[in-house]
Amino acid sequence: MNPSLNPITEQDIADFLLNTPDFFERHAELLASVQLNSGHGKRAVSLQERQAEMLREKIKVLERGLMDMIRYGNENVQITDKLQRWTRKLLLATQARDLPELLLSNVKDEFLVPQVAIKVWDVDAVYADEAFAAGVSSDVKAFTSSLTVPYVGLNSGFEAASWLDNASQALSVALIPLRAGGQAEAFGLLVLASPDAQRFNASMGTDFLERIGDIGSAALSRLHSA
Repeated sequence: MNPSLNPITEQDIADFLLNTPDFFERHAELLASVQLNSGHGKRAVSLQERQAEMLREKIKVLERGLMDMIRYGNENVQITDKLQRWTRKLLLATQARDLPELLLSNVKDEFLVPQVAIKVWDVDAVYADEAFAAGVSSDVKAFTSSLTVPYVGLNSGFEAASWLDNASQALSVALIPLRAGGQAEAFGLLVLASPDAQRFNASMGTDFLERIGDIGSAALSRLHSA
């Protein structure tokens, strides 16, 4: 043996097989004779069997991914249907003063939110004595206008949570500012609450809640003109 020659490495063998694709065509018997450990226990299987096992595992992963996509698609369709029904009911309301209660009841029913509340300020004088227009402090107004996106997370004693029927059971909340398109100042706040501390959590996206806010804001803008 010539000591100056470098020994053949596994990488050399791999490179040779990659660069010689017809090797196993000329030596087909090797495919049947090579024995590998099975992915399920210590049983030895042929190279073809091991490849088949790996392929089946890949297919299972793809099938699970496909089922997840179908499930998410179905869930999105259901959410879209609920949003459409909710929007339609708001559009069909004939009396503007009924809109806040209509908005709340349908959010609660369509999206299964345990507790909901709403306040709207700077309304037309004919609505000034309505319950939805009363009891809003300047701090709440300032806080609401500071929200560029809905707040989602634990209820850390928010003043707006006191609007709920049972504030002690509001462990997590979503606070959705209501504002006219493009306006910095908010004119209302929608509160969603749950006894589940994870129902509204800081890691969840707010895109859907923003849509709720946009549609609700558009509907409730009728309260600013008699």
